Amino acid sequence: MVRMAFRKLLGGGGPRFAADWLVVGLGNPGEQYARTRHNVGWWVINTLAKRAHTQPKTTGSLMAIGVGDLQGQRIALVKPKTYVNLSGRAVTQALQWTGTDIAHTIILYDELDLNVGALRIRAGGGHGGHNGLKSIGQAEGLEFVRIRVGIGRPHINGEPTWDPEHVGPWVLGAPHGEDKRLLDEAVELAADAVECIMTDGVDVAGSRYNRR
Repeated sequence: MVRMAFRKLLGGGGPRFAADWLVVGLGNPGEQYARTRHNVGWWVINTLAKRAHTQPKTTGSLMAIGVGDLQGQRIALVKPKTYVNLSGRAVTQALQWTGTDIAHTIILYDELDLNVGALRIRAGGGHGGHNGLKSIGQAEGLEFVRIRVGIGRPHINGEPTWDPEHVGPWVLGAPHGEDKRLLDEAVELAADAVECIMTDGVDVAGSRYNRR
């Protein structure tokens, strides 16, 4: 396996946080953002951390990282400490620290143009205008696996809006009621999808967990 050979070349016991898979949840650092829609990727990381019996801890200035066992494999869970539009810096460092490659990297993030609680799973693709993906793509390329969690668009007078004055507060706001219930459910399913990707591949995970 290429990744194992890479670890041997590094010597000294291999990477600091050696893992088979790197999973990164995009979000903004700081308690004020913890429960917002924009941090739904971090919610999935928290769920996976419980399953893998680990806890991401701040290491250096770019990330919180924890490594555990899931589905018989080593999984590194990362919350970048950069803001979303600088996520590529954290991903580059995480790849170095774990010895994984971009094809075994899963990026979790929120998606305005999917219904609340919807999931989309695929390998590769463009950045779709998402500043976090754009940053990662510029740093490491776009051939990672991505899981998008729908947060829906805000509505004005019953119609979806693209007005930044409304979109900004929506993305950086905390969901309540039915939206919160749907997102909590989607977070568990997204964590299930990560495990499925590790064992059965992206195509199987997509057919099983993609939902509207």
